[in-house]
Amino acid sequence: MKRVCLYVPVIPVLMFALFATNICWGQERTTVTDTANRSVEVMLNPKRIICLAPGTLRLICLLKATENLVGIEDFEKTRPTTRPYILANSDLTKLPIVGPGGPGSINKEPDLEAIMKVRPDVIFISYMDATKADALQKKSGIPVIVLTHGRFASFDERVYDSLRIAGKILNREKRAEEVIAFIEKSREDLRNRSASVTSDEKPTVYAGAIGYKGVQGIESTDSSYTPLEWVHAKNVAKSISEKGHLFIDKEQLLRLNPDVIFIDGGGLSVVRHDSTRNAAFYEGLKAVQNKRIYVLYPFNYYVTNIGIAIADAYTVGKILYPDRFSDIEIPAKADEIFTFLYGKPVYEKLKTELGDLGQKADLGF
Repeated sequence: MKRVCLYVPVIPVLMFALFATNICWGQERTTVTDTANRSVEVMLNPKRIICLAPGTLRLICLLKATENLVGIEDFEKTRPTTRPYILANSDLTKLPIVGPGGPGSINKEPDLEAIMKVRPDVIFISYMDATKADALQKKSGIPVIVLTHGRFASFDERVYDSLRIAGKILNREKRAEEVIAFIEKSREDLRNRSASVTSDEKPTVYAGAIGYKGVQGIESTDSSYTPLEWVHAKNVAKSISEKGHLFIDKEQLLRLNPDVIFIDGGGLSVVRHDSTRNAAFYEGLKAVQNKRIYVLYPFNYYVTNIGIAIADAYTVGKILYPDRFSDIEIPAKADEIFTFLYGKPVYEKLKTELGDLGQKADLGF
């Protein structure tokens, strides 16, 4: 009997499997511990990545790794003129949609069907519990890396951990350290300029209309508000709570009656509308009477916009201590910050949406 040998061309079959499953044989891999304290094996310098949930895309933009992105959340396309990382990388809005995004996406299972269509090598996602991240990774078969900006509505050094983790994976470790050094140098400069101002020289200050899980009115404040903290401002909210976000009532604010009020630009329309209904309250505020109520850019839109927080802090410093910040021109300083962090000067585009940074708030009084 003759032996019959059937020849099967295995190479084309293997090639098909390779492309179908998005596996890169021979790709160098590493193991990282993400911000959810999960140990994840992942390929180094992946060519296809996506970013999900608040703040994640901003981190990748800071690392200048946007060429690896293969999808974007729909939320990132809404009001891009409030976010310098989108203004500087406008082509990202042309990428395929990988889910709705938005604050409501926090710690929720994303749109797996949309994700699988773009075949990412790695999923970067923020603010997800370890158990849910493990479940997403198992279900998708794609490494899931949890990142964070830390506490909402503030600057938190946990963002440095995120930059270093993503930087290691994306071969951007040097850039991660450059960004961290830039932020620290800015903080040091702000603190040094204001450190020798005596308590008697400092006006009392309040920051209102701070966005917190949505747009808020003048009652929304933060006793550790980053732009005030970095210039040693005398924040009257600290008399109520030493740190963190809080809501105070109008009677409390009248009792505190600060010399200067800063309004988060994201809530300015709310404050203006409220001032038409509660004119007596606003007219009773010293800062309104003396026209010392100013507008800052919202730095916590889709969690902390670090570049805007720094620009806000320089604006606060120049308003409160003009002699210590006499060499600072806010538009130029803002563009210096945005250019280093995001690659382009985008102050004029932000101004189109938000007006001049540090402008006096016109409440009609």
